[in-house]
Amino acid sequence: MKNNSAGCRLGDPQSRGDRGQREEMGIVMEVRTAASPKDVKHYTTDRLREEFLIQNLFQADKINLVYSHIDRIITGAAVPVNEKLELTAGDELRAEYFLQRREMGLINIGGDGVVTVDGRVYEVNARDGMYIGRGSKDISFESKDAANPAKFYLNSCPAHTEYPTVHIKLEGEPEEGVVIVKDENKVEMGTLEDSNHRVINKYIVTGQVQSCQLAMGLTKLLPGSVWNTMPAHTHDRRMEVYLYFDMDDDAFVVHYMGEPQETRHIIMHNEEAVISPSWSIHSGSGSRAYTFIWGMCGENQDYGDMDNIENKDLR
Repeated sequence: MKNNSAGCRLGDPQSRGDRGQREEMGIVMEVRTAASPKDVKHYTTDRLREEFLIQNLFQADKINLVYSHIDRIITGAAVPVNEKLELTAGDELRAEYFLQRREMGLINIGGDGVVTVDGRVYEVNARDGMYIGRGSKDISFESKDAANPAKFYLNSCPAHTEYPTVHIKLEGEPEEGVVIVKDENKVEMGTLEDSNHRVINKYIVTGQVQSCQLAMGLTKLLPGSVWNTMPAHTHDRRMEVYLYFDMDDDAFVVHYMGEPQETRHIIMHNEEAVISPSWSIHSGSGSRAYTFIWGMCGENQDYGDMDNIENKDLR
């Protein structure tokens, strides 16, 4: 598929081009180039959304993917309803199979589902996650109930070696191939008075699930709180992608991005994602409480490696 920086996007008939068999299989991948902060500060609203906002990811019986040149992350979703969906590599990767040179994390934000990796079946239910290591060849997705389908949200980045594939659960007992999120990785932060009371659940982080560079987790805002990641920060050594969900149709999040002294915003709705370059802040305020998934990759996996921005210094 050709680079679509001219504006073709998922769900846009003009973006489909020559996808041949992969589109018939329900797999669509869009490619986006990186953007300079010097250019971004001149973007219109439409251009800002075109470059960083990801819409229409969750479509029935499709795997939709967006390949960003920013740290080569792939953001996507698989929504099996009536069919089993198989993840294959296209010309964008020039690989024999999708994870030949990559690793992948996923979190299920829908109904109960099944992920099969090289013949091993994992029952990945609502809010469960997985880390799937480099070298895994045959990956497929299914739902247990077509009336309440699974919605697998995916992050993938390049990997230099192989680490074990594991099923990640928030609660339960650990067993072979199953990791339970540690209490220390369920972090309650903020206050209702500051409108940022939230619980950060770290799924793929150092000391819990081994990966090459991918980090991933889920943050839930508690009732009455609407702010995430405020005070804001940047981390020059990692980029990040947010997926906002658990929102009503009339709800929205104002996502803040840009350099700390050149901030911009994007209005976002349910089940939409946004790409955040390493030089950009990434914060949001919603019309009501919501949940979001964060995924990071880049130079290191140090969750605490960030440069905090004081509120008084934002512009």
